[in-house]
Amino acid sequence: MSHVHNSHICSIQLLCFQGAVSLVTGGASGLGKATVERLVQQGSRVVLCDLPTSKGNEIAKSIGEDKVIFAPVNVTSEEDVSNALSLTKEKFGKLDNVVNCAGIGVAFKTYNFNKKAPHKLEDFMKVVMTNTIGTFNVIRLSVGLIGDNEPDKNGGRGVIVNTASVAAFDGQMGQAAYSASKGAIVGMTLPIARDLASQGIRVVTIAPGLFNTPLFENLPEKVTAFLSKSVPFPQRLGYPDEFAQLVQSIIENPMLNGETIRLDGALRMQP
Repeated sequence: MSHVHNSHICSIQLLCFQGAVSLVTGGASGLGKATVERLVQQGSRVVLCDLPTSKGNEIAKSIGEDKVIFAPVNVTSEEDVSNALSLTKEKFGKLDNVVNCAGIGVAFKTYNFNKKAPHKLEDFMKVVMTNTIGTFNVIRLSVGLIGDNEPDKNGGRGVIVNTASVAAFDGQMGQAAYSASKGAIVGMTLPIARDLASQGIRVVTIAPGLFNTPLFENLPEKVTAFLSKSVPFPQRLGYPDEFAQLVQSIIENPMLNGETIRLDGALRMQP
C-alpha cells in the first residue's frame, strides 16, 4: 500500500515539475533564492527576477544557465516584467508557475512625537508600491502567458504564489506601511483566484512569520535570540527552505486556491 502511495506522490511531483517553467521575483536572496533552488531541484527551469544590482546573475550561473536564467526586474515596472516574460518565452517556451517574493519594509511610527515628525508619505508609498502594486503588476502580466498552456487533467494551467507576512494580521509598532502592503496582498488573493478560475490558474498566498533571511543576519545575536524565543514551536527562526517547501506543496496540491497560509510556528506578534 505504501508503495502505491509513494509512487502516486512521485508521479504528482513529476507531473508538477518535470518540464515546468517557473518565474520567481526577489529570487537572488532569502525566501526567493531558497525557492529558486528547490524548484530547480524538483526539475523546474526557473527565471530568476531581481534588481539589476542583485546577485541574480551569479546565482543563475552557479546553478547552471540551462536551468536558471536571470532577468533584471524592478517589479513596479511594466517594461521590466514584460521583458522578463518575453525572455521566459524565448528561452523556455512557456510559463507554469509564478512566485512573488520581492518585497521591502521600513520601520517608522505613524507620528514621532519627540521629533514632531509624521511618517514620510513617500516611504509609505514606496513600500506599498513595491510590495502590493509590484506583486499585482507581476500577476496581471504573467497570467497571459500562463493562460496559453494546455490544461492538465484537473483543467489547471498554472499557479501563482504570493508572499504576505504575519504582519498583515498582527503588525507591530512602526509597521503601518509594511502591514498595509501585506494586508493588501492577503485581500487580493481571493478575488484574483476568482478572476483566474475560468483559466485554471490558482492563486495562493503564504504569510511567513520570522525567517532567517538577510534581513535578520544583520541583527545582533541577542535580538535574534529574543525573536526566536517569541515563536511558540519550533522556537527558532524559520529556514528559507521551509518556505520553499510550502511553495512546492502549493504547486503540487490542486485543491489549494484562494487562501492565505500562515507559516509561523504559531507566532502571534505582540505590540
